[in-house]
Amino acid sequence: MQKITELDNGLRIVTQNMPGLETVSMGIWNYVGGRDETKEVNGVAHLLEHMAFKGTKTRNALQIAETIENVGGDINAYTSKEITAYYVKLLADDLPYGIDILTDILQNSTFAEEELNRERGVIIQEIGMYLDTPDDMIFDYWQEKAYPNQPMGRSILGKTDIIKNISREEVKSFMMNHYNPNKMIISAAGKINHDEFVESIKKACTNLPSGHLNSRVKADYKSGEYREDKKLEQIHLLLGFEGLDYHHDDFYSLLVYSSLLGGGMSSRLFQEIREKRGLVYGISSFSSSYTDTGVFGIYCGTGENQIQELIPVLCNELNNSPNSITEKEINRGKAQLKASLMMGRESAFRRCESAARQLLVFNRIIEPSETIKKIDLVSKETVQNISRKIVSGPITISSIGPLSKLENLDKIQTRLN
Repeated sequence: MQKITELDNGLRIVTQNMPGLETVSMGIWNYVGGRDETKEVNGVAHLLEHMAFKGTKTRNALQIAETIENVGGDINAYTSKEITAYYVKLLADDLPYGIDILTDILQNSTFAEEELNRERGVIIQEIGMYLDTPDDMIFDYWQEKAYPNQPMGRSILGKTDIIKNISREEVKSFMMNHYNPNKMIISAAGKINHDEFVESIKKACTNLPSGHLNSRVKADYKSGEYREDKKLEQIHLLLGFEGLDYHHDDFYSLLVYSSLLGGGMSSRLFQEIREKRGLVYGISSFSSSYTDTGVFGIYCGTGENQIQELIPVLCNELNNSPNSITEKEINRGKAQLKASLMMGRESAFRRCESAARQLLVFNRIIEPSETIKKIDLVSKETVQNISRKIVSGPITISSIGPLSKLENLDKIQTRLN
């Protein structure tokens, strides 16, 4: 059972005691991410996340890492479109080290110029590595075309020329202007005492950033196409549509549809396109949500000579699937969602992260029983209705590889419905 305490400054602290565990996961989740950036400093949220580990007023980068790793713990962070998180995993007795380090880096980071210059080089290498991985980059290219000229469409990593020129003041200003206790959740799960944890956080969090800037632009989905003809062994293709936001009534119905369409080896796309026809090595569908939009798509890797057969078959599956969904497929999709939910409950970090995200997005904790009830309400009719609505919308396509035989967006769009 979780316990929640809200401090006077608006900071919310949530804990979940998990009997039988000797470890604890703890982190600070900030409702700030890539979509809060302006075009001029694209990549600054991710750069800030890196810089937070590069030294505070009392510790250098090595000391930050050693404090956690000397007791066998793990420290990490991530930046997404809407959230930046900093977290640790430790033996329960060593939790004070985690509290000390995470609150220190969010309150006392120095953003030293020397460290910034070094970290710029690290991120530029990360961008280079990403550019060399077409099955990763294809998603960024798709997002850029689906949400053009807006923060939602920009890469989390940013562009090399921007990263080279972001100043120390711009990094610091982004934190001071956007990070705020009202947009933070401190979450812990595992072997944890709520009251003791709250008291420790109160003592440690005396100088959190108090920025109030809210520059988040509402997402506006468009249709577009990215093509990069490149000498590769495979064509990497992503075909997608606008999906659903977190709050939509059909959120779980679309997840069930994604599961039955391309969610595993028993899914329709895998069976028809991989197993029966041998047109791809891998094919999968996905549904990702944000606070005010979502994306639904199919990714596959195929050969230059297979793409001509693949596209009509893929479009036929998208056209026909809403009309031929079976109860058996619905039940399998629902079972997969429930299993994933309950398996996640056995992980301290997954529970810690889930609670923080739910408080940020829904302003409350959603009990597993409520989620299961919503999954149970998914029916053949609700899945059919939302799948028809999604796949009848304008498509966005991104592709990398030998593309001479790939049809253009307009022709593929005419194949759908």
